[in-house]
Amino acid sequence: MANNLRVAVLFGGRSGEHEVSLMSARSVLSVLDPDKYDVTQIGITREGIWLTGEDVLGRFENNKTTGLLPALISPDPSEYGIYVVEGISGPRKWTDVDVFFPILHGSFGEDGTVQGLFELADAAYVGAGVVGSAVGMDKGLFQDVMIANNIPTVDTLVVLRSEIQKDIVAVIEKAEQISDYPFFTKPANLGSSVGVTKCNSRSDLQEGLMEAASFDRRVLIQKGIKNAREIEVSVLGNDDAVASICGEVLPSREFYSYESKYIDGTSGLVIPAELPQDLSDCIRAYAVRAYKAIDCAGMARVDFFLENDTNKIYLNELNTIPGFTKISMYPKLWEASGLSYAKLVDRLIELALERKADRDHTSHTYRSHA
Repeated sequence: MANNLRVAVLFGGRSGEHEVSLMSARSVLSVLDPDKYDVTQIGITREGIWLTGEDVLGRFENNKTTGLLPALISPDPSEYGIYVVEGISGPRKWTDVDVFFPILHGSFGEDGTVQGLFELADAAYVGAGVVGSAVGMDKGLFQDVMIANNIPTVDTLVVLRSEIQKDIVAVIEKAEQISDYPFFTKPANLGSSVGVTKCNSRSDLQEGLMEAASFDRRVLIQKGIKNAREIEVSVLGNDDAVASICGEVLPSREFYSYESKYIDGTSGLVIPAELPQDLSDCIRAYAVRAYKAIDCAGMARVDFFLENDTNKIYLNELNTIPGFTKISMYPKLWEASGLSYAKLVDRLIELALERKADRDHTSHTYRSHA
């Protein structure tokens, strides 16, 4: 037991994807081998309060967090670890940590914010760093980086919440110059299809803009690709990232919505996707190129549209902390590629340690030789 790796799993968070995070955490925690890992659970409430203690996830799932201890991570590398606050005695060390495993989807977890805290603490952590997380999270900025790297994307207009509030008609007219209907509206910085609306008319677009703007100050209006297939690829690794086989989503609703992903569970997943080899290879290559373009690490799921009539490929988005339930596409694609869920979690922890070892070679001091 003394040689076990100490892993802190973070879940919950201040995001519209709070519940999805709990589902993902339940699956990850179920495969962390107690003979290899000493696990500490840290739950983050919707208000941003960090809590630890016994059976944190179970308490979060039942909305009964009474008795859990307020927790914090010191940004000071010399005071590295998890601390708890009890009464008026001040913080005390709760445990040391070898690797942090954030399972925080969306804002304040997948966007570079918590990764910045880990960097300040000089900690090893699973997943992308500050830059990869931030660029992958902001769909508008991500689109710009893809265009700069000659990776085909969907025509997109980024607008501000203040523009929508000031003159929504002008925003709609600007969008209509891009394309015919349908459009998709979505918050720039959320995932799991939270706040996403398919808009078939002006009234739909008005409602969709208001919905997306309630979740973010930056909103995307994207051209809807008619008669398109939804293809997804999982990527794993650091500098030498590799892509899984391709999978296809068969939405049970008009698109792969939050409800069809996590509520009714009726959307179909075809693994592997039925694609010609050359087309599959091209999509997988685009996925790795996109991953490297934003300096991603650890993992990502890359989502594409494939136009049926032309076989034209459009990269839609990249998720640096994808859904991680056992029925989620990311682990299922790796399972079909020969890597089990438990082995995948082990590999992600190994990659976190490898990334930290690489970071340790970086010098943070400079002495002039003049």
